[in-house]
Amino acid sequence: MQNDVVAATIKGVMPTPNGCAVFLGNDEKTFVIYVDHSVGNAIQMTLDGVKKDRPLTHDLIGSILLGLGTRLERIVINDARDKTFFARIFLTMENELGTKIVEIDARPSDSIVLSLQQKRPIYVARAVFEAVEDMTEILEQVRKQQAEDDTGEDVP
Repeated sequence: MQNDVVAATIKGVMPTPNGCAVFLGNDEKTFVIYVDHSVGNAIQMTLDGVKKDRPLTHDLIGSILLGLGTRLERIVINDARDKTFFARIFLTMENELGTKIVEIDARPSDSIVLSLQQKRPIYVARAVFEAVEDMTEILEQVRKQQAEDDTGEDVP
């Protein structure tokens, strides 16, 4: 699997008029996935370690996995078609009969929230990673603009 995928981390979550832009990648490249506001907020809250009064949907799913003795092993953003990304969640279930690996089709946005909550790795299929546009400079420009807006000064 190691040659087929690239490890990625969340580099930023930025609001957009229609949702949120989730920037992810590594030192080599950053790309963006657009998600709806609710999932973008869930990603940001998880990154910030925000404690919630009541469990949200992703918290509920995590509790169900825990209750069933299932471990989220990793997620893989495995495909991109017509500006839509696809992901797979890999779960491990162990019981008296042995170990079972379950692979589930999921939206990347939901998968990302779950992987962050469970502190599990995010991977991107190498073919997807190589095909996406590098948005590293855009992310840096957005961060610079936000810093300028916060301080009211130009930031070098």
